[in-house]
Amino acid sequence: MKIAPIDIAHKTFGRKIGGYDPEEVMDFLRAVSDEMEALIRERNALKEVVREKELAISEYRERDELLKSTITTATKMSDKIQSDAEREAKLILHDAEQKAEYIQRDARDSLKRIYHDITDLKRIRMQFENNMKALIQSHLTMLDQGQKVMPSPAIEPALNLEIKEGGSSADFEKDLESRVNEAVNRANSQSL
Repeated sequence: MKIAPIDIAHKTFGRKIGGYDPEEVMDFLRAVSDEMEALIRERNALKEVVREKELAISEYRERDELLKSTITTATKMSDKIQSDAEREAKLILHDAEQKAEYIQRDARDSLKRIYHDITDLKRIRMQFENNMKALIQSHLTMLDQGQKVMPSPAIEPALNLEIKEGGSSADFEKDLESRVNEAVNRANSQSL
């Protein structure tokens, strides 16, 4: 049975002989009623505070769940970003290695072509020098044979003069050949 403060304040008792002083009982019942009313108010205020605290706790729990969810999502995103970055770094590194390998291969091929070109040019130069020497030699031989077959009166005194001053006709041919070789060498050094 629930007793309200008003029930206590208005409670009446039957009278008996030698019973309690009704005035004292009523004063006590009013004091108990007032105290009970104060306790009920305090209890209601505390219930309201508890309800507000429970609402705040509920709100904090929701925030906590949201934060946990956000942290979990952020962690997953961070892991995904990191794995994507690692994969992209591997791709970039692989691409760079392939490009470096291609550049090295191309440089080796270019170097081989250059060496081959240099070798070809040296061979061509040697052929040219040999052809030039053979041509000069054949011209010298033709001049020599021409002199033997038909000596030229205008050239012979000059040749004789050269031969007399320089020595024999073999010396003259050697001297002429060395001058031609010098001219060929100068022409080659100027073209390089």
